[in-house]
Amino acid sequence: MGEKVVRALLDQHGTTYAEDAGIELADEPAPLWQLLVLTLLLSARIRSEVAVTTARELFGAGCSTPRGTRATTRHQRVAALGRGGYRRYDERTATQLGELAAVVTDRYGGDLRQLHAECDGVRELEKGLQQFTGIGPVGAAIFLREVQGVWPDVAPYVDRLAAKGAERVGLPTAPAELADLVSPPDLPRLVAACVRAARSKEMAEAVLCQQ
Repeated sequence: MGEKVVRALLDQHGTTYAEDAGIELADEPAPLWQLLVLTLLLSARIRSEVAVTTARELFGAGCSTPRGTRATTRHQRVAALGRGGYRRYDERTATQLGELAAVVTDRYGGDLRQLHAECDGVRELEKGLQQFTGIGPVGAAIFLREVQGVWPDVAPYVDRLAAKGAERVGLPTAPAELADLVSPPDLPRLVAACVRAARSKEMAEAVLCQQ
C-alpha cells in the first residue's frame, strides 16, 4: 500500500511549490533568491495558490534577482503584489522585499550559496534564514523543504507539517524512512505532497481511497 500511496502523491500532488511558481530550482544565485521570495510570500497566512501566483507577478516585474528587486520601486512591488491577489499584506511585503534584497546583496553579494557555505548543518541554516525580515521558523522550514533537492546536505528534511501529512496517508514520519521511499530527486516532491496532505484532510482521504 505504501508504494501505491507514494505513487499517487507524486503523480497527483508532487509538484513542488517552486515549480508551481515557475522557478527552475538550481544551486545558482537567481533561483535561490526566487525561492527566498516565494518563501517570504508563503510565510504569511494566505493561500499557497495566491502566494505562488504573486511570486510569478513579482518575477515578471523585475524581482527575479536581488539587484533587480532593488531596482524596482516600492510602488511597482505593491502593484505586482496586488495583481497576484496578495492585497492584504501588499504594503508590508513590498517593504520586506526591499529589505530582503538589500541584506542578500550587501551581506552575501546576492548569492545565497554564501549563506549555505557559512552554516554548519541544518540547524544553523534554519537560524541563518530567520535573520531575514518576514521569515521565521515556518519560513525557514519552507525554504529547506524545497532546497534540499539542490543542497543534498540538507536532505532528508521533513518538518512537522510534512510529517503530519505523511502520517495522515499512512507513510513513515521519520525523515530517513520517508526518504527511503523515493529516489533523491523525488524527495522534495514527496515532501511537498505530504504538506498538501497535512493542509487538506479531503485530499489525503482521496489519495487513500484510491488504494
